Amino acid sequence: MTTDMTTAMTGPAPRPTPLLVLDVVGLTPRLLAHMPRLKALATAGSRAHLGTVLPAVTCAAQSTFLTGTLPSEHGIVANGWYFRELGDVLLWRQHNGLVAGDKVWDAARRAHPGYTVANICWWYAMGADTDLTVTPRPVYYADGRKEPDCYTRPPALHDELTEKFGTFPLFHFWGPGADLVSSQWIIDATRHILHTRHPDLALCYLPHLDYDLQRYGPDDPRSRKAAADLDAAMAPLLDDARAEGRTVVALSEYGITRVSRPVDINRTLRRAGLLEVHTQDGMEYLDPMASRAFAVADHQIAHVYVRRPEDMAATRAALDGLPGIEQLLDDEGKKAHHLDHARSGELVAIAERDAWFTYYYWLDDAHAPDFARLVEIHRKPGYDPVELFMDPLDPYVKVKAATALARKKLGMRYRMAVVPLDPTPIRGSHGRLPLSDDDGPLLLCSTPRAVGDRIAATDVKSLLLHLAGLHTDAPYETKEGTP
Repeated sequence: MTTDMTTAMTGPAPRPTPLLVLDVVGLTPRLLAHMPRLKALATAGSRAHLGTVLPAVTCAAQSTFLTGTLPSEHGIVANGWYFRELGDVLLWRQHNGLVAGDKVWDAARRAHPGYTVANICWWYAMGADTDLTVTPRPVYYADGRKEPDCYTRPPALHDELTEKFGTFPLFHFWGPGADLVSSQWIIDATRHILHTRHPDLALCYLPHLDYDLQRYGPDDPRSRKAAADLDAAMAPLLDDARAEGRTVVALSEYGITRVSRPVDINRTLRRAGLLEVHTQDGMEYLDPMASRAFAVADHQIAHVYVRRPEDMAATRAALDGLPGIEQLLDDEGKKAHHLDHARSGELVAIAERDAWFTYYYWLDDAHAPDFARLVEIHRKPGYDPVELFMDPLDPYVKVKAATALARKKLGMRYRMAVVPLDPTPIRGSHGRLPLSDDDGPLLLCSTPRAVGDRIAATDVKSLLLHLAGLHTDAPYETKEGTP
């Protein structure tokens, strides 16, 4: 019997159930109590504690959700790492080719050819085989200026979104001005794409809770207000999804817990004679190719790269007993935590519960590189949450910011050198595996009994395929059985 005859007898295959997947960064059971719309969605539908991965950071967790595999397989061992073949530390790369493995849209299209996917600001969006893409992407002018913008596929979507909602608000997406404005733009863009394109799967990234929870800690009233504000902003998007008959999944990559101790892991390695710098114009720059050992700090984990096996003992000796380090994972430890990948450091440091790692490697602030005082996520050889603050010790910091903005508006080069070099104000971090479900991530679904009490990060891909009604070779089961 031919395919045409079979179709004529059985009719065309039904469309998959459309899905909206909201990545509500930092969502935990404690914060859900302050988010009535999301809480109502979970009450009418279902909710589960979501097991995360080590490291519990954006790029690693999202890659696990979308591939169903762990960092040892998909290769995203942190938000950035030391690219040995380049001799450089690079964070926040954007190309999807870095993520190995079968993505959820690959599996969906095998089951249902023509399945359409929109990625609105999930990471590693560029180069992904999705139908619609929106991701932050500044304009880097030849004179050194950096201006807000985004990258889209198809290209015409860029002007469509910009005309309707304004330029992507990059300086509200990260930095001292990070606030609800960026998440509101993403929500508006998602609503527009749902109304005009109707993708089968829409992935939407909402970063708002990342900001005040790191600034002030998860138990601060300002953080609880951030949760309530984001919940209110999401309400129209949730209404749209319900009106369209779209199943909603809201999940988080990690929970943010209170911290009070920055750990200067690279300064420790430098004092031990293991980390090397080179100096230009009085500024010190990390020299990873010459260093015997250095760390790429990423919240509460740090990949420690050791150049030669004979340097391992000295590196361990320098870090063993350093206050703030809870564990140093060697080859066996990395394997046990599914971090045994070539991109990982020879050692992986895990911070104590109330501690986090700085990237700082200079010993005198007078020799800090100029980018240390800027929001420069691509130049710093490690994550810097202090970029969320303006320097409180600089009496002219607001004047500097106003002057820089004036130069920006005139189309002139400018330097927004307002970031402090004091890490002590940070009150929230993540990256470790949670000690309590109350501090861990959640998965909520508008469908009743879709999930049991607990779901692993590696099961999110198969859950989405199941909710879409797609028959694949990886059926999803809850702890209580198939939903």
